[in-house]
Amino acid sequence: MGFNLPNANDAGYYVAGGDHGQYAFIYYRDVVDAFLASYVGPGKICEGVLPEDVGFWAGRGVQELSYDTLHSHLAHEYVVPPSLTMFLPRDYVSYVKLTWSDDRGIEHTIYPARVTSNPTDIGYDAATDTYSFTANVLDSDESSDTLEAYESINTDSNSDDFDYTDPLHELNRGQRYGLDPEFANVNGTFYIDTKTGKIHFSSNLAGKTVVIKYISDGMNTTLHDGNGPAIHKFAEEALMKYIAYNCLLARSATPPALLASFKKELAAEKRKAKLRLSHFKLEEFAQILRGKSKQIKH
Repeated sequence: MGFNLPNANDAGYYVAGGDHGQYAFIYYRDVVDAFLASYVGPGKICEGVLPEDVGFWAGRGVQELSYDTLHSHLAHEYVVPPSLTMFLPRDYVSYVKLTWSDDRGIEHTIYPARVTSNPTDIGYDAATDTYSFTANVLDSDESSDTLEAYESINTDSNSDDFDYTDPLHELNRGQRYGLDPEFANVNGTFYIDTKTGKIHFSSNLAGKTVVIKYISDGMNTTLHDGNGPAIHKFAEEALMKYIAYNCLLARSATPPALLASFKKELAAEKRKAKLRLSHFKLEEFAQILRGKSKQIKH
C-alpha cells in the first residue's frame, strides 16, 4: 500500500510545481488499503467485509468529516460581471461567507438577501389568459421578474447621507430611526439560487472583486495535485473508526455491545480530530485578549 512517505529528494520538493504541503494529508485510497490490512481478514473484527463496502464507507466518511470536523473550506475569487450573476463552484455544498475586497485588500462581508427569491417564471400570458407549451411541457424561464427587479436595485441609496442644505431634508428627518441594519448595508447583498446553481449579486457589486468561501464534501478529484480525495492526517483515525462502525452496523449479527463500543470510539476520535485541527495557539489567543479593555499579564 502507498502511504504518504517523505520525499527523499528535497530538490524535487523545493521547486515550482512540487507537492508542497501535501505531506499533511493522506489519500482516500491509502486509508482504504490501511483499513483492509488492519480490520479485514480471518479472525479480525471486520472479517468477510468486501473491499467495495470499505471503499463506499470511506467515501461517505470523507464527506461527513468534511462538513463538521475537517472544516474543508475552499475559496474562489472573481470579479462580478455586468450580468451580476456567477456560477457556484463545481464542488460547492454550502457557503461560509461572501466578501468583496477593496483596493487595500480588506474584505467586507456581503450579507444574503432574505427578502427576495427566484421563482419559476412559467409561460403564462395574462392578457390572453393562456399558457404556452413546448412538446407538451409548460414553458418556463430560469430568471424571474422578481430576481431581475432585485438585481436592478441601487442599494447605495440606503447609505447616502442626506443633503442638510436641501429644504427637503426636513421631510426626511427621523426616517432612519429604527431602520433594520440588514436594509442599510453599503456592502451589497447576494442571493444563491440552488435550482440554477448561480449566485446573484445586487447592482452595487458590479465590477468588484468578490470572494466566496464555501464548504466542500472533500470528494473533488482535482484536489491534491489530481491525486483524488484526501483528509488531514489528524483525522485519519476518525475515518478508520467511521468505516469500521458502519461496516459493523450494516451486519445483522453484530453484537450490540461491540457496536456501542465502536460508536463511542468514533465519537472520541472525531472530538480529538476537531481539537487537533482547531489550530488553537496560546500566543495568538493572548494577543487577541491584549487588544481588549482588560489588561492581560504575560
